[in-house]
Amino acid sequence: MKGNTYHKPAELSLVIDWGNSSLKVGWFEGSLLIDTQRYESLSLLQNALKQRSMGHILVSSTSRPADEIRAQLRSLVSDFWVLDSQTLVPIRKAYDTPATLGADRVAAAVGAVTLFPGQDCLVLDLGTCLTADFVDREAVFQGGLISPGLRMRFRAMHEQTARLPLVETPVEWPGLTAKNTQRAMQSGVMNGLLYEMNTIIEMYRLDYPDIKVLACGGDISAFESRLKPPIFAVPELVLIGLNRILRYNVENLQANTPDVNA
Repeated sequence: MKGNTYHKPAELSLVIDWGNSSLKVGWFEGSLLIDTQRYESLSLLQNALKQRSMGHILVSSTSRPADEIRAQLRSLVSDFWVLDSQTLVPIRKAYDTPATLGADRVAAAVGAVTLFPGQDCLVLDLGTCLTADFVDREAVFQGGLISPGLRMRFRAMHEQTARLPLVETPVEWPGLTAKNTQRAMQSGVMNGLLYEMNTIIEMYRLDYPDIKVLACGGDISAFESRLKPPIFAVPELVLIGLNRILRYNVENLQANTPDVNA
């Protein structure tokens, strides 16, 4: 009778999307996303890291400079990458100011190319801001647009006027002809954002009929069923892109490492 063979658990790669109020993390085995979690503080993430054996790590943030990230994470892990404008990425950037290009936009674009290689992609990311970015079939990030996101629009109406209240996202989709001020504000924000995104999609499809439209971001779930199909809702698109960037850097590092047995 054959004995049981022990297989050492594979080390998982870790990617961290460090936002304004929380850290969203993804554990990957190769290109396969194993688990995702969200932590409200660095200390909570630290406790989680103690429970798992980690391989390579990549951290990305649009709210903190790279030097600050390195300083805060050194006490947790000794070896990690921080995504910045100098990090190797598997796409080219046809962007006038690549140093100002947000890490989340780069990661989402890489995620789109990873899922749909050799195809034109439009990425709609609705978080604090709405970004709509075009990466072409040659894996070139061509640019895009940035406009206020859902909650930013609600806050702006309240903070920039004397009498408009601060309202929340409605539970039910608001109609165009609202009967009170709160509903009118909700209608303006929700329908305005919807029309904006659908018009962006329509304009890109005029030039690129086969373009793949990917939607992500914390607030996209309220809109995805109303966007002009076909739409690919990929909530973990940024994590997928970060993992591809991590693997790309590991592969390049290994390719440039001399063979000690030579």
